[in-house]
Order: sequence, then structure tokens, then C-alpha cells
Amino acid sequence: MRRSYEFLDHPGPIPFAHRGGASDAPENSMTAFQRAVDLGYRYLETDAHATADGVVVAFHDRTLDRVTDRKGAIARLPYAEVAKARIAGTEPIPRLEEVLGSFPDARVNIDIKDAPVIGPLAETLHRANAWHRVCITSFSTRRLARMRARLPLFTDREVCTALGPRGVMALRAKSYGGPAAKLVRLAATGVACAQVPYGLGPVPFVTESFVARAHELGLQVHAWTVNDPAEMERLLDLGVDGIMTDEIGTLRRIMQARGLWHGHAA
Repeated sequence: MRRSYEFLDHPGPIPFAHRGGASDAPENSMTAFQRAVDLGYRYLETDAHATADGVVVAFHDRTLDRVTDRKGAIARLPYAEVAKARIAGTEPIPRLEEVLGSFPDARVNIDIKDAPVIGPLAETLHRANAWHRVCITSFSTRRLARMRARLPLFTDREVCTALGPRGVMALRAKSYGGPAAKLVRLAATGVACAQVPYGLGPVPFVTESFVARAHELGLQVHAWTVNDPAEMERLLDLGVDGIMTDEIGTLRRIMQARGLWHGHAA
């Protein structure tokens, strides 16, 4: 059964600025998000972790080590310590509430990166009244199930969520002729899209049959993280419903050339 979600209300394929568009500015920084919005992006992709005292930050890794000038696991540090870290040595780590508040017209795709963030994330989205403009995803089927279970406690809106890994693999099996009963159940319980890698090494993951089977079930297909122009063209030819990229300028140019760009032309 096809449902309507405000998050997905977009004419044509959705361009997502992955981590704000990480090729143009430090990933998941306010500078990156602002750059994407200035280019006309209405959809931002980010990640969510919670500090030891329950503050939700837009940050990819469980630890500060890879991209900041500090070290330590975010879930074990108070926000006062996390706030001192600088992405690429220059950019503060934004709170998710700050991202939502600074870009009220943007829609935000949120990847739940760790179990401790589930409760604080629900509370943050409730305070920001942002349920209508987010899509929630995760690489953990269990984390997604726990988040979906919390939704009725906070909102009566239809909240957009994505398939977890098990659902994605069931959809891939369906594209090869497998059963669809599990996917039909998921599509009826708030799952609106499959957010998947465009390929596994040299092997395409998103194929014509994959997209067709997803659409038969009322699911959109969003491919990540697509930085190669030829892959962007291939996926658009297949009819995908969204592309996540670090190369936000490149994707915008390709979509403009096809008449698919619906953001403002900065």
C-alpha cells in the first residue's frame, strides 16, 4: 500500500547533500550544511549520536578520533567536552537541534549510528516539531525497530523511515524473484524507502529490476554515496528516486542538464 509522506513530497529525484556535501567543506559541519543550502539543496543527510548527557549531535563516527582534533567515544563524553572538538581542526560539531533550527525549510535524512541516541533523538525531534521533515534510517534493523516503537509516544504524524539491512536484502531477493510478504508488512508500518549503496565493489547493487520491485511495493529507492558522474547518470536513467552525494556541485549540474533540478539556482 503506497502511503504519502511529507518528507518525500518532491518533484522528481531527490538530491541529498551527504553529510552536508563533504567534498566542499568538513563533513557534518554547519559550514557544509550552509554550503549545500546555498547551492539550492533542500535535502540534507546527516548522522546522529548522543553524548553521555543526552545531547544529540550531527556526527558520523562513534569516536571523535578520525575527523576532529580530540579523541574519545561520544557516548562516554559529556556535551561540554564534545563541544570543544573541532572537525578538521576548525569546525565545531553541531547539535542536531541546531541543524534543524538553522535550516527550517530543509528536510533532513538522519542515520541512527548507535543505540544510546534513540531516546534523545525522539525527544529532540519532538521539541523541534520536525517529524514531518525527517526520514530516519540505520544500518541496524534492531535500532530502527526500537525507534519505530517510540514514534507513537511522541507523534501521530506519518514519519518517514527507511528499510533496515534485513529489509534491503529481502528487497534484493525480491528483485531476483524472491517472496515479498515481509516487505509488504514493512511498507504498511511506516517504511517508505530503501536507502542502499549504488554498488558493491564493481557489481551494481541498484539495478533496473531492483528499482522496479521497490516501486511495485510503493518504496522509493535512494542510492548512496554517489560521487562519480557516470554513476549519477546511470542511476537517473534507471529511475531512482534520490541520490546522496558528497559532490553536490556535480550532482546539481547533472540534474540541471536533465531538467530535474528543483532547488534554487544559486
